[in-house]
Amino acid sequence: MEKFNPRKKKIVRNQAPNLLIHILLVLVFCILFVPLINQTVTYLFLSDQEALNITPKIKQGETDTCAGRYVYIHNLPSRFNDDLIESCESYAELRNKCKYLVNSGFGPPILEDEHNHTTRVLTTETGSWYSTNQFMLEVIFREKMRHYECLTNDSSLSSAIFVPFYAGFDVRRFWGYNVKLRDELGEDLAQWLRERPEWRKMRGRDHFFVTGRVGRDFRRVSDQDSDWGNKLMRLPECENMTMLSIETNSCCRNEFAVPYPTYFHPKTRAEVETWQRQVRTVERRYLFSFVGAPRPEMEESIRGEVIKQCLASQERCNFLNCDTPSKDCGNPVKVMEVFQDSVFCLQPPGDTPTRRSTFDSVLAGCIPVFFSLDSVQYKWHFPDDHTKYSVYISEEDVRDGRVSIEKVLSMISEEEILSMTNEVEKIIPKIIYAKPGAVGPDKIEDAFEIVVSRVLERVSSLFKNQDNDPNLGMT
Repeated sequence: MEKFNPRKKKIVRNQAPNLLIHILLVLVFCILFVPLINQTVTYLFLSDQEALNITPKIKQGETDTCAGRYVYIHNLPSRFNDDLIESCESYAELRNKCKYLVNSGFGPPILEDEHNHTTRVLTTETGSWYSTNQFMLEVIFREKMRHYECLTNDSSLSSAIFVPFYAGFDVRRFWGYNVKLRDELGEDLAQWLRERPEWRKMRGRDHFFVTGRVGRDFRRVSDQDSDWGNKLMRLPECENMTMLSIETNSCCRNEFAVPYPTYFHPKTRAEVETWQRQVRTVERRYLFSFVGAPRPEMEESIRGEVIKQCLASQERCNFLNCDTPSKDCGNPVKVMEVFQDSVFCLQPPGDTPTRRSTFDSVLAGCIPVFFSLDSVQYKWHFPDDHTKYSVYISEEDVRDGRVSIEKVLSMISEEEILSMTNEVEKIIPKIIYAKPGAVGPDKIEDAFEIVVSRVLERVSSLFKNQDNDPNLGMT
């Protein structure tokens, strides 16, 4: 029989409270930290849409900085977005765009060359320069929305609702097909939205979408197969929504122009300031320049005359011909070099009034020269008074040979040039689409942030006035 050991009994008595303390500590840990760990694990392994729509949690007593700024993203069926780009190679009209889909639509990165030419033109050491295609905005914007700081998974809290439809890819894939095929997916989207509970709140007036193409591509007038584009923007549902495109029609109160993508996608404000210093101090050897090609098939085009005058100006104008086999205009470094070398950059209309070139030239610190006031559309991002940052020369005067571009530009004083150049430099952050994710002092108030802010303002105004005017927001 085991002998009684008073020392052992004493130890056992001391262990009992210790065990109880350990149990209590484990319980406290589980109560306080396991939910947090679970939340972290859940966040890391959420589905795509769940990750986008996590509503920021506000502690008691804290100010909700997202009040009035919450955005809900519709979880569209993949046929409206992802399927369109995953099948990119299947459509002849899209194949030349597929390579630009990498890096969330920014395209392939621009790398340093062996002769250091790239580094002399661009700040490539930041890793923020990409060969971005001008029609990638809807892909870029969707990725930016995914990182928007005030997303919510509760649509009742949202002030606006984003519809991530790749309208540009849809219209482009069926270029030249019959109108039934061209209109099919847009009509499908309209029905899908109309049947959602979120639609009932404002009949779609709090919804917005972005297209990577010009507005006229979505405003077909007739149902003739020979007519251009589809009729997405003419659908009653879309006429209630805020529609954003890289070029708009002046007909509509609910359609707004937003900047074309440029090649520069910085992550921090410091990168922008470094680039601004470079364009501010660069030596500009040419008075003016033109990057583009003639439009001989367009009778009203002034490009032929613009090129003629540029070539006649000898060493005062730099012409980069986009109608050559060398494809220099597809080289971002060469394009940006021409713009950085010039005080003024000519922006005559091409197939449509606006040009991606306008934004590349502003990015390079070059003063744009417009020949049509239809080219000046971006009121959310540019100063209201276009004379502060640009020069206007009448398209008719150029076409009729009544004006010398060189003489007009030569008469502008150094003081006026300096003033316009300073305005152009201020515009640079407003026209770029920065890499998503930056917060705090490093965050850039870029083109995206301006667009979302203006959309929220517009929806708020529509909401306040909808009882007084049931047709407000409709064309």
